[in-house]
Amino acid sequence: MHYSVSDKPINKDDSDCLVIPYAQPAELKPIAQRLPAETLSWLADVLEQEHARGDKSRTLLLHRVPGVEQRIILAGVKKTALNDRAYLKLLNDVMSVLGETNARTATFYLTHVDVKKRDTSWKIRQAILAAEESAYRYDETKSKKDHDKVPLEAISFHLAGTESKDRCELAIKQGCSIAEGITLTKDLANLPGNICTPRHLAKQAEKLAAHEKITTTILDEEDMAELSMGALLAVSRGSREPARLIVMEYKGGKEDEAPIALVGKGLTFDAGGISLKPGASMDEMKYDMCGGASVLGVMQTLAQLELPVNVVGVVPSSENLPDGDALKPGDIVTSMSGQTIEVLNTDAEGRLILCDALTYTERFKPARVIDIATLTGACIIALGHHLSGVLGSHQKLVDALIKAGEFSRDGVWQLPLADEYDEQLKSNFADMANIGGRPAGTITAACFLARFTRKFKWAHLDIAGTAWKSGKAKGATGRPVHLLAQFLIDYANAG
Repeated sequence: MHYSVSDKPINKDDSDCLVIPYAQPAELKPIAQRLPAETLSWLADVLEQEHARGDKSRTLLLHRVPGVEQRIILAGVKKTALNDRAYLKLLNDVMSVLGETNARTATFYLTHVDVKKRDTSWKIRQAILAAEESAYRYDETKSKKDHDKVPLEAISFHLAGTESKDRCELAIKQGCSIAEGITLTKDLANLPGNICTPRHLAKQAEKLAAHEKITTTILDEEDMAELSMGALLAVSRGSREPARLIVMEYKGGKEDEAPIALVGKGLTFDAGGISLKPGASMDEMKYDMCGGASVLGVMQTLAQLELPVNVVGVVPSSENLPDGDALKPGDIVTSMSGQTIEVLNTDAEGRLILCDALTYTERFKPARVIDIATLTGACIIALGHHLSGVLGSHQKLVDALIKAGEFSRDGVWQLPLADEYDEQLKSNFADMANIGGRPAGTITAACFLARFTRKFKWAHLDIAGTAWKSGKAKGATGRPVHLLAQFLIDYANAG
């Protein structure tokens, strides 16, 4: 879809559909006042009728409006400034109605809606993401492609207030680039496990290297064995599909500048191994690679934005299946770091592949390390499906992620990382166990990873509750690409 900024008066607008806000009970925003008098009078009558019926803030699609050729969508808002959540709901409502119009072009005057502490560029970026989310269709594995696609081809955002056109155009570039990263993440995650294998994920990473600032290196099982990645390779033993370690380097900053490292869990299917998961909803375990997919999505976004930063993406990718040679409860494995791990539950495999990937990341001498993983069901119990969990050893990094989450509306909530929880990982037979029991499962999983991040300024994102949706709306969300992209934008701006 094409996006642009417009400063045309509303009476000169030639798009197919005008999206105009109104305040309850029946007051058009000042931007609409340059419409023809007969149009304004007719719209006022419509709003009065809606108000009389008690419909004070609906989104209305109007055809054959006197005085204009376009369709008009009236978007109801409160008289007072909206909060972020209310504005995003407004966008979703508008996109739902806009899809019914068959319009190919539209102008959004929602830039004139007051949103607390948010400027026009923020409103534009969020509108682009809402539009792309509305237009997204997955049909890669369907014999007949989805023809019920939104016909919309272009959206123009009316320039509001004193914000510069350049700043708004930057918001468009950022919104489109982030949307591309989210789409790539969703496309990969929605693929079934028989197609999106570790080798397939590696091939997608190699495609990203077509951009001049990205290089991709793929390590196979022989390479990993030479590096003594005993934890990662132990997980892949139960699968006939060979594991891969995917390494992507984006070099947009100074040559000697330490990179940000993003380490994403890439379990392309997780049956639990010998500690087999229940059969119900096991199909959704194709989404256990969403952390890894989000790293690829962020690299795609970086390539489009050309941010002046250096970023390394590391994705350990495997399947976790039961087999005669599969890892067993009670087995002890030796990680790349030399630390030994007693595997009490083979379904706690994500931390096993991540720990070796984190140790491998040391060679890049990163300035910051963030790992991203659909790691624990306990995080869903703690935070539901609204916020991702964040824990870390470096509070300034955690704070930066919280700030980026608040701005992007891809939010996180900090959980404690304390020595008392680490005690739960004690083992009589190895340096540590891979689980710490049922209590505080998200925290003990992070405590496990913390043992492999002593040399880093490190944070951990548990996206188990936010990476995909179940039920009728089943599908990947593309989170936390927006969060991570905003973190990197902030990091680049901080210089």
